[in-house]
Amino acid sequence: MFVSVASKAAGPARENEDFFAATPEVAVLVDAAGAPPDGAGGCSHGVAWFARQLGIRCLESAVTGADALTDVLRSTIKKVAGLHDDRCDLSHPGSPSSAVVLLRERSDRLEYLVLGDAILMTRGRSGIRTIVDERKASLASQYRPLLGVAGHTGVAHDIGLKTYREAMEEHRNRHGGFWVAAADPDAAGHAVSGTLGSDEAQMLAVLSSGASRPVDRFDLLSWEYAMEELVAGGPKQWLKRVRRAEQDDPDARRWPRTDIHDDATAAIVIPEWA
Repeated sequence: MFVSVASKAAGPARENEDFFAATPEVAVLVDAAGAPPDGAGGCSHGVAWFARQLGIRCLESAVTGADALTDVLRSTIKKVAGLHDDRCDLSHPGSPSSAVVLLRERSDRLEYLVLGDAILMTRGRSGIRTIVDERKASLASQYRPLLGVAGHTGVAHDIGLKTYREAMEEHRNRHGGFWVAAADPDAAGHAVSGTLGSDEAQMLAVLSSGASRPVDRFDLLSWEYAMEELVAGGPKQWLKRVRRAEQDDPDARRWPRTDIHDDATAAIVIPEWA
């Protein structure tokens, strides 16, 4: 597969908590999150460390083994937890977790896995298809009114953000909630997974939640137009569009959100058969 990718941290003083890597047969995106910048988390290593460990091991396992992608992710979550469960409190609600997209190209098909709020788009002969795990976004929309105070300051602002984060944490990796890669290997079994034929996947786009904002959070354009813009301008130009949109709402009043800017990663993937 051919891959073109761009990734940008939320700010110049911030470490990028997205991770993307690829080989000729496999691509992986890890979109990690953890405790808010001013809060304590359960992991002393940090969210970016978790993203790298998970991503590197997912890539290695998917390349060298024949396991289904669900099993690849399950074993990887277990391995990464084993790296630090003796030193870190992985049951802490602020411990690192992540959305994951995995792609693996075979001679006659492309296998995919999506867990969490990262996005996979495919373009084939019948048009554009968006493969998403909608559970986190659905829950977030229920609690997003709490973020109406995000553009303000003071007690209401602090309480609103704290309540939103706590509400989401209560639903993380629970039935009836949403699932992400954290410390529980069983979360992998809740991923959206399947295969695509060559006629369904002439080109693919992979977006972290920070890179998909113009479509699924800001409602500025459709997925179809987003794919066309990504292809025309490339991932780097797409991320510039994301930042312009965020800068047009610097106080998060028009689009309430926990972070004005988010780590953003966009990739275009073209299978060998295309």
